[in-house]
Amino acid sequence: MVDIKRYTQELSQLVALPSVSCATPSLDTSNRAVVELLANWLADLGFACELQPLPDQPHKANLIATRGHGPGGLVLAGHTDTVPYDAHSWQQDPFDLTLRDDRLYGLGATDMKGFFPVVLAALRGLDLNKLQAPITVIATADEETSMAGARALALRGGFQARAAIIGEPTALKPIRMHKGIMMEAVHVRGHSGHSSDPALGNNALEAMHQVMGELIRFRRELQAQFSHPGFTVQVPTLNLGCIHGGDNPNRICGDCELQFDLRALPGMNNDELHAQLGARLRPVAEALNVDITLRALFDDVPAFEQPAGSALVRACESFSGQQAVSAAFATEAPFLQSLGMETVVLGPGSIDQAHQPNEFIPMAQLAPATHLLRQLIAHYCH
Repeated sequence: MVDIKRYTQELSQLVALPSVSCATPSLDTSNRAVVELLANWLADLGFACELQPLPDQPHKANLIATRGHGPGGLVLAGHTDTVPYDAHSWQQDPFDLTLRDDRLYGLGATDMKGFFPVVLAALRGLDLNKLQAPITVIATADEETSMAGARALALRGGFQARAAIIGEPTALKPIRMHKGIMMEAVHVRGHSGHSSDPALGNNALEAMHQVMGELIRFRRELQAQFSHPGFTVQVPTLNLGCIHGGDNPNRICGDCELQFDLRALPGMNNDELHAQLGARLRPVAEALNVDITLRALFDDVPAFEQPAGSALVRACESFSGQQAVSAAFATEAPFLQSLGMETVVLGPGSIDQAHQPNEFIPMAQLAPATHLLRQLIAHYCH
């Protein structure tokens, strides 16, 4: 069982605290109030709590809260930041949790502040004095942009847990793999001039046409080489997302930039993909006598896969009654997995409700989610 009144009160307090993570500085906010509130609640349950400011961002922090000692145990992890919001598109204040039609509406209600009161409810239903292995609750910063919080955890290390659950909204279906993501910008610099005489310049837009053709050929080759039947889209994808170049129709374009993303399958290496992209574009630059530079728009997220036969996947499938599947979205899972923990993504709510107005978490999933976490805690820590 879950105390719905208490859950609603706690989620209401979390939603009321803005913690927007955004690449636009004017929209970006701190998450410190959220992790401090979570730390207070967990301290009341006997957890030792540590706030770890992010490098170069002291206004943001991860929370690591632990009860119990020794090796093994379980990590329950989630991010505390939200995406920006369009207030005019919401039917209510995004920061005022609203109950309507057995759904709780609010910014971050499902992605993913709603996970933390479920964790608290699960913990309160157990005798924590009988822990045989530690339980750790992790609340991270900046997942929605740079994943700086998870990257900081991976660099810090020191975790001895056997397993980690990341409570992203999966409708309580275990997720054991997802693709990685690279977001890149390729910039072509030619030479501007009067359009009446092409010899007066070197058209960057025309060179970009060649670059785009090379990227499309690269995509075709990757998709012929790599495939994974566990994904709905079974091949890696490369999307040409946006392009900007030139300033007037009667001027030869001097500069052009294309931005694209590449989503790699498990088993593919982002560093190798970077090297291959550079190697393919250098001959284009040399042949057309232009400068071509490739830069990352943000740090890559590796692909993630937890083997189907691993102990955590089997436990999650048994307790949830659902077979583990793949997800189309990236998570912090590869960073926790890099610390030596078996990792599964599993939480209440649906990703279909995330990143849009009138985000909600369904009340019907709260009790099953709480019961599922209690089973996992008992399995790994009792």
